[in-house]
Amino acid sequence: MTVSHAPPDISPLSVQKEPVVPPGPELVPVEPGGTSRGWLSGVPRWARRAVGPLTLLVLWQVLSATGALPADVLASPGTIARAGGELVADGTLPDAMLTSLQRVAVGLVLGVLVGVTLALLSGLSRLGEDLVDASVQMLRTVPWVGLIPLFIIWLGIGEAPKVALIALGVAFHLYLNVYAGIRGVDAQLVEAGEALGLGRWGLVRHVVLPGALPGAMTGLRYSLATAWLALVFGESINADAGIGFLMNQAREFFRTDVIVVCLVVYAFLGLIADALVRLLERLLLQWRPTFTGQ
Repeated sequence: MTVSHAPPDISPLSVQKEPVVPPGPELVPVEPGGTSRGWLSGVPRWARRAVGPLTLLVLWQVLSATGALPADVLASPGTIARAGGELVADGTLPDAMLTSLQRVAVGLVLGVLVGVTLALLSGLSRLGEDLVDASVQMLRTVPWVGLIPLFIIWLGIGEAPKVALIALGVAFHLYLNVYAGIRGVDAQLVEAGEALGLGRWGLVRHVVLPGALPGAMTGLRYSLATAWLALVFGESINADAGIGFLMNQAREFFRTDVIVVCLVVYAFLGLIADALVRLLERLLLQWRPTFTGQ
């Protein structure tokens, strides 16, 4: 018996054609560093970051030169630069910076000790949390600047109230971030440490504290910013030296150029302090890969 095989249907309707995909936008290759190749890729990053401030500075100078921004309202950048040079030349500004840096350093050390100690007590122990956390949460909602009159009554009008104000602002930021870092450690890491035979203090040293370190570094950055803010208020308490003292003197004589010089010094000192903390982060957190942007 002969079986006949019908030829396959190859009519045009039976032939399946692949769908035609319209051409999409051309993809720009991305370099390993995360920046797209373009005319800006050859420009150093510091130069790109300086474009915005330089643009504002040029606009400020133009407005001052044309009279749109009167000198009695805000001095021009050139006038401010000359005032800064005079303050540096006669030694007034370096002495004021040294005094302010000493106040911030002492207040920062005290604030770090208090904030980290309270965070460890509250974060590592439920009993410590019950005894410490409620009080700290209530105190941190009180405007710490409003405590200046009490500090003057308790500590006088010398250096003590200024340092105490800085330490108070630093302690609250560090407490919150270190406490959150401790309580945010992955429970699986703790279980793995227990499986490896680590005791309580071994877990704290090798698991909990390293896991809380990123939060502590974030808290330190916030604390430094708060320290400079507290310094501005602290140096308004009967100060006879420091950057705040220069600002108060300049306010009495309507010297907007000196006031801006002091504000610029505050900004640069804060920027340098933040850069040091970021450098410390890179040294201590080399084990943690992070996203650096594209």
